[in-house]
Amino acid sequence: MGLFNKLFGKKEKESLDEGLQKTKQGFLSKITKAIAGKSTVDEEVLDNLEEALVGADVGIETTIKIIERIEKRVAKDKYMNSSELNTMLQEEIEAILVDAEESNSYAFHSELPFKPYVILVVGVNGVGKTTTIGKLAYNFKKAGKSVLLGAADTFRAAAVEQLTIWSERTGVPIVKQAMGSDPAAVAFDTVQSAVAKQSDIVLIDTAGRLHNKAHLMEELTKIKRVIQKVIPGAPHEVMLVLDGSTGQNAVEQAKQFTAATDVTAMAITKLDGTAKGGVVLAIANQFKIPVKFIGVGEKMEDILVFDKHEFVDSLFNLESKQDR
Repeated sequence: MGLFNKLFGKKEKESLDEGLQKTKQGFLSKITKAIAGKSTVDEEVLDNLEEALVGADVGIETTIKIIERIEKRVAKDKYMNSSELNTMLQEEIEAILVDAEESNSYAFHSELPFKPYVILVVGVNGVGKTTTIGKLAYNFKKAGKSVLLGAADTFRAAAVEQLTIWSERTGVPIVKQAMGSDPAAVAFDTVQSAVAKQSDIVLIDTAGRLHNKAHLMEELTKIKRVIQKVIPGAPHEVMLVLDGSTGQNAVEQAKQFTAATDVTAMAITKLDGTAKGGVVLAIANQFKIPVKFIGVGEKMEDILVFDKHEFVDSLFNLESKQDR
């Protein structure tokens, strides 16, 4: 296979295949229909291909980019079989994706570039932000790393409670204060504790409000400032969590958050429950920010380090769980 499987093995590849079932069933059926029985890549084929991509929530802008690239490639030789066109489409989709290896790449078992490695997690309520933090904590701990959680979403009592539950489930310590406390104070206490404990990974939850972008920007800036008083250069990652099942709404959220703060990585959740997995392409193309993790199920193991080669391979892999 590719890098993904060299690092993680068959089990993770199967999780990815299964997690993308809904997306690839709709996507591939439309792609197959678009090119079935065609030996010439004509206007009709390209129109059908465009419709299939838009239908998978790849987005207009990204779809046009893919179609234009294919048009250039077939200009010299319009006569090709459906298999060749399929391969070409896979290559162009892969080219769209920003490779996570290009920006401080790490897997759960990788040696970290800094210690403690501080990840500030942002995203609106309901996208699976706290669950993603819990899953990351579990998998980093399973890989032998010491993890510390910071409950800096003090705007909602439920957020602190939910993260505390994940702390208990994973056996990972948490730093928290009462609801309504200053989020920056929680962040400060968290990184101070991480330094004292010599933690490897620090995951800090933040409030998910978007109704006031200026306030969000101010709050995140303050959190970063106090973190840097303890650990210069931190946070090392600002990770935006997006719900893949919301399709183009996820793109809009990405616009809002990238305008409010310097997002360096993305985690896309709930891909197992949607046919809109193509939104990963739209987000990667539009924001040029690496997708580092994807959520493909409800179990604690169901968060995978993103690898563009394996993602595209799974997207075009017709073999289903039942076929195995």
